[in-house]
Amino acid sequence: MNRTVEPMSQPWQRWPLPALATWLAAWALWFGLRTAGAPAWLALLLALAAGALAALAVDGLMRRTIVVAGFPLSALALGGAAELPAWGWLAALLPLLLVYPLRAWRDAPFFPTPVDALLGLDRTIGLAPGASILDAGCGAGHGLQALRRVWPQARLEGVEWSAPLGLLARWRCPWASVHRADMWQQSWAGRDLVYLFQRPESMPRATAKALHEMRPGSWLVSLEFEATELRPVARLGAAGGRPVWVYRMNQGEDAPAAAR
Repeated sequence: MNRTVEPMSQPWQRWPLPALATWLAAWALWFGLRTAGAPAWLALLLALAAGALAALAVDGLMRRTIVVAGFPLSALALGGAAELPAWGWLAALLPLLLVYPLRAWRDAPFFPTPVDALLGLDRTIGLAPGASILDAGCGAGHGLQALRRVWPQARLEGVEWSAPLGLLARWRCPWASVHRADMWQQSWAGRDLVYLFQRPESMPRATAKALHEMRPGSWLVSLEFEATELRPVARLGAAGGRPVWVYRMNQGEDAPAAAR
C-alpha cells in the first residue's frame, strides 16, 4: 500500500497571496501596455488572459472566481478602462475560449479534481510501483496531483485538448507526461488505470471506449459520475463529498447488454 504525505504549502501559495499577486500582476501588465501605447481593449484582453491562466493554479471554485474577477471589477470601479468601448468587455470571454475551447465543453467543463478526492483509493486498488495511469482530460493537472498523492511511484500520463491547460499541467506536474490530444482518439490500451472526471452525458461513450480498449483486470475510476453500464467494485467518498466510482475491466462480465 503506497502512501505519501501532502507537502506543506509554500508561503506564497497561502491564501489570499495568490489573488493579490494576480491582481497586481494584471494591473502592472495593464499599465505597462498602456504606457507603451497599446490600445485599451488589447491591454484589457491580455490582463484578463493573464488572470485567467493564473486562476487555474488555484484550488477551489470560489477562490478561482475571486482571482479572475478581481482585476476587471477593480478596473470598472476605478475607471481604469473608462475609455474602453462597451463591446470591448465582450473580450473578457476570449481568454476563457482560448483556455477552454468550445469543443472541450462537449466532454467536460473545467471543474478540477479536489486535491483529496482520491485519498484511500489505494485500499481498493492495488497497483504495483511503476503502474501506468492515464488521466483522460487532465485539464490543468489537478487530477494528476490527486493521483500522485495516492500512487507516488506510478507512471502518470495526462492527455488534454486545450493547449493552454496542457501547458499549465506540464508546469504544475513536471513528473508526469502530459501531451495535447483528443482523449477520445487517444488509445487507453496498456494502461493499468484510467481516471475520468467527465459529465453524465459523456460517460456512456467513455464506458464503450474502456470496454473496447482496456484489458481485463485493468481499472476505470470515475469521479462523481457513474458508468451505469458497468458493475462497480466500490463506491468511495466521504459524506458530502464527490463519490468515486471504481470499476475493474472484464469484457466478458461487464459488457453492456446491448454489446453481448
